[in-house]
Amino acid sequence: MESLTQSLLGFIETHQAWAPLLVGLLAFGESLVLLGVFIPATALLLVVGGLAGSGVLSPVPLVLAAIVGAILGDICSYIIGRWLGPSIVHRPPFRRYRKQVARTRLFFRRYGFFAVFGGRFLTMIRNTVPLVAGMMAMNQLRFQSANVLSAIVWAPLMMGPGYLAAKGANHFSFAGNESLWIGAVIVAVLGAGAALFFKQRLKRA
Repeated sequence: MESLTQSLLGFIETHQAWAPLLVGLLAFGESLVLLGVFIPATALLLVVGGLAGSGVLSPVPLVLAAIVGAILGDICSYIIGRWLGPSIVHRPPFRRYRKQVARTRLFFRRYGFFAVFGGRFLTMIRNTVPLVAGMMAMNQLRFQSANVLSAIVWAPLMMGPGYLAAKGANHFSFAGNESLWIGAVIVAVLGAGAALFFKQRLKRA
């Protein structure tokens, strides 16, 4: 996984014009059921945010690409769940994820819309929540609303700490850059708080 991460980062630095497309594909892959567990998008987005903060890459196209990729990945997982229905857990290769899907179903039944929104921030169920939402025939408008809103929050939250830290590191004095460091701390605290909140809800499900 580490070698894959290094290779992707090397490619991004060498082919900067392709960076938004690659970031979008990474976000898409991480949000896609089954495939997501093999893609280190979270770590890569943090480092890519650092590249944007240091001026190597433009941040806006990267964030937009990550948002679009994350939305499309969840849509595909939702469609798969809707198409195959509850019997999906008896089909290979989904059969090996029966326990994870069962736990996600409990979480979804209890929190519905907020399960879809918060699930994006929880590594253990991130790519199974949209699948379960489709399985349980969640209303498309409600699903897409949670999907889009969570992606809009998730993308800058993943890149923000790296971006702000790199911006602050470009200056020698902390005194002149309080806002950057405070911003980085706020983003990190909000991200950790959101993940902890939904993780506790998952344990209670």
